[in-house]
Amino acid sequence: MSRLLHISASPRGAESESLAIAATFADAYRETHGDVVDHFDLWDGSLPAFGPAGVGAKMTVFAGGEPAGPQAAAWRAARRVFDRFDSYDRYLFSVPMWNSGVPYVLKQFIDVVSQPGWVFSFDPERGYTGLLRGKKAAVVYTSAVYGDGRPPAFGSDHQAPFLEGWLRWTGITDVRTIEFRPNLATADAETGRRAAHAEARELGKRF
Repeated sequence: MSRLLHISASPRGAESESLAIAATFADAYRETHGDVVDHFDLWDGSLPAFGPAGVGAKMTVFAGGEPAGPQAAAWRAARRVFDRFDSYDRYLFSVPMWNSGVPYVLKQFIDVVSQPGWVFSFDPERGYTGLLRGKKAAVVYTSAVYGDGRPPAFGSDHQAPFLEGWLRWTGITDVRTIEFRPNLATADAETGRRAAHAEARELGKRF
């Protein structure tokens, strides 16, 4: 039985468009496949900091050493998050756009789990190799101002290229996306909202 982990990056609860669309996807996935769907709210306080001790541990591992003291504690905390993440073979990310990019808590999650021997290996001649093969991801992107075809004054997209680049770097190459990007100042948001939920429902059935 496959297991789906919904990783959410919005703190807005019931007011979040990305969470609502992801819920539609998850409901359709659960009803169709009968599989487990779990939720990892990145705002729940469980993400550890990845500061001096964590970075020190990473560089120690890169050099072939074993972290000790505060470095070892930081490494164990990061490993717990990675083990939870890696225990699933399907992922659903719900990602609102913040300042043309992703919420900082999602970047924190990525920095915590992206460690040598876990997410990637590295060869001095061949470079990086992603280790998360055989997994797949669906991503819900939302933005309230930016949208394809709008002038530069409406923002730029550093959201999807960043996340999808990271996913493929980890070895997850099967990536499906759903977008809801109304210009809330002028557009009929409801039409786009219905379309995004319909797309999420269909993709959830097929995922």
